[in-house]
Amino acid sequence: MSVHSDVDIIGYIRQRMAMDESQLLSAAAGSNADGRSSSRLAPLIIVGDGGHGRVVADNVRALESFRIIAVADDRFTNIACRDGVFHVHPGMVRELVEADHNTKVLIAIGDNRIRSSMVQRLGLPPERYASIVHPAACVSKHAYIGPGSVVMAGAVVNHGACIGAHVIINSGAVVEHDAEVGWFAHISPNSTLAGNVAAGEGAHIGIGASVIPSVRIGAWCVVGAGAAVIRDLPAGATAVGVPAKVIKQRDIIP
Repeated sequence: MSVHSDVDIIGYIRQRMAMDESQLLSAAAGSNADGRSSSRLAPLIIVGDGGHGRVVADNVRALESFRIIAVADDRFTNIACRDGVFHVHPGMVRELVEADHNTKVLIAIGDNRIRSSMVQRLGLPPERYASIVHPAACVSKHAYIGPGSVVMAGAVVNHGACIGAHVIINSGAVVEHDAEVGWFAHISPNSTLAGNVAAGEGAHIGIGASVIPSVRIGAWCVVGAGAAVIRDLPAGATAVGVPAKVIKQRDIIP
């Protein structure tokens, strides 16, 4: 690819975003095994190319509702195209999204605070974010999944649960009936929120942790791996152990 300015680069990516399936596959020198047409797939930009970002990309591919046209990360100071996917700086994301009303964005950053900061940095409206539910997840039709959230393989989200925006429901996690999960929270692999639990904004429930029914987890709390939470936790608390005890209290400003 030979380009000489950001304008040239954005124009070239716009052109690639508009490609039909045959053109896209030819350019990427690959093909879909089942020959399905990606002209029906919404273009998607993933923000984040760390370990979590690569897992999210795998979830997107398993869903087969989107085609990933770009991955954005602060590490990408130069534009590159690999296997038909552009690697760009996050500073280009907003203009790319505005160039095509069908293009969606998914922030694939595991750290809750950094994910929250990136949402503010991009300044996109909620409808421009994709929500991803892996086909091997079990999500009730009576549950709500907010924009920009990801529900990974093996996760269960039951009747009446409400998942906010930009939330991670990780592999094998369980969110039981009528539970609420606030924006930017992360429910880690194999952790469980029982019925009527409320996990506040930015809360991080560690791997294998459990929260008993009707407990309230405050905003930006951290629950350690394997902990058992049997009583409410205040905002900004870090709690570990069985039963979980607060070992640290911090400022909740993300």
